[in-house]
Amino acid sequence: MIRPLANPALVLAGALALGGCSGTEAATPDHPTWHNTEVNAVSRTTTAAGVATTTSMRPDGTLETVALDLATGRKLWAHPSTMAGRLPGMGVPAPAIVETSAGQAVAVTIDPARRGRWKATLVGLDGRTGARRWSRPVHSTFGPQRCGALVCVPENTALASARVVVLDPATGKVMWKIPGIAEAEWSDASRVVFLRLARHPVLEAHDLKTGKTIWRTPVEQPLGAGVDLSGGWSFGATAGNLVGYVAPYTNPKTSKVSAFGLFSVKLTDGTVNWMRPSVVRVYPSGSPGFAPVVRPVDQEGRYGGFARLEAGSGRVLGQISAEQVPESGWWLAFPPRMEKVGFLRHGKPGNAFDLPTGRNADVKDERAWSFCVTDPKPLALKGQNPGFYSVASLCQFRLADGTRVSGSGAPPLWFTGSQNGWRMWRDEKGGLHGIKDGDGTSPGMYG
Repeated sequence: MIRPLANPALVLAGALALGGCSGTEAATPDHPTWHNTEVNAVSRTTTAAGVATTTSMRPDGTLETVALDLATGRKLWAHPSTMAGRLPGMGVPAPAIVETSAGQAVAVTIDPARRGRWKATLVGLDGRTGARRWSRPVHSTFGPQRCGALVCVPENTALASARVVVLDPATGKVMWKIPGIAEAEWSDASRVVFLRLARHPVLEAHDLKTGKTIWRTPVEQPLGAGVDLSGGWSFGATAGNLVGYVAPYTNPKTSKVSAFGLFSVKLTDGTVNWMRPSVVRVYPSGSPGFAPVVRPVDQEGRYGGFARLEAGSGRVLGQISAEQVPESGWWLAFPPRMEKVGFLRHGKPGNAFDLPTGRNADVKDERAWSFCVTDPKPLALKGQNPGFYSVASLCQFRLADGTRVSGSGAPPLWFTGSQNGWRMWRDEKGGLHGIKDGDGTSPGMYG
């Protein structure tokens, strides 16, 4: 998941500059493919029981939860949604969608309806029809998340009574709760791992059935004292481990930079596997749990080269030195397998390096993926604080001359991730694309 700052193009500009039927295209026999132009998707996409959901922005600036048939991309229904207390840097949240024990999908989202001092309403909707199953008033929340077969909701996030409630998606019944503000970073059928958003943040695993704490690991254990989540964070899982990234944050009062970096813990007991402090995650790139690419920063704030890491072990798979990094004016670009790192200059010749060897690579026929837009505009959302951005889109470019490749197909797996073989992504106009070209599930750039 991407957290503040959530818009990766802005992060790149900052950190790296320093160093249905109607509206749906049909599928092909080999790889079922669709493109729905009826939505203006601004969040990532979640799936369950053959239904995909996303948050879409209407022309009037309001939000709605949209459900699509996963196999065809056909729009099933739309329901008004909103944000109530979400921080701009966290980005627009996707709905939570869960498959119940009866094999049905239930989508959980925030309805704009107010009740007295309650600023909005949490609602559970039938995944296929959009019919309301239950509702629960909320004061302030970061939004619902799927936790195994349950739903986790941070509630009262703007109040001293902040807590996380864990709900049965079929009925809205509270199964258990914990005090404080936390976000679910990983879950399976039996456990959930929260990141507790505190002055000294902690990863904490709980039994999903009882809520009992299984293990706790302070984030400062691998990264050192002085972690501040204001800079942002991201997590991804790989082979029984949870890989996390905490971004640096400069305190405006003291000008001191917080501890930051990448690390991995075992999902079974929270033991730290490996750590890479004082590195920044670069964008675009894969999830920390799939294809992390980082850049080291020394104590004077000077940026080093670029390194592709193995998520399971933290070891370096390939790198280039700081001396090899071209002068400013470039944007990062990667091929589908990330075996090279490209430096894209729009409308001009770029550079590329082979990561395993660190040698200069010929860009004559090299194509690589980078952000379609490098100066994104904030969303014109009605009734929300400014500073929210849609999830970014990737386009393919020719590194030889910095021009875009038209009709280049699906972005790479390291960007889209995969949900049971389905890969979905947003194009520049907000249209949603889907393709089923595999069987597995893996994290993408947005978690």
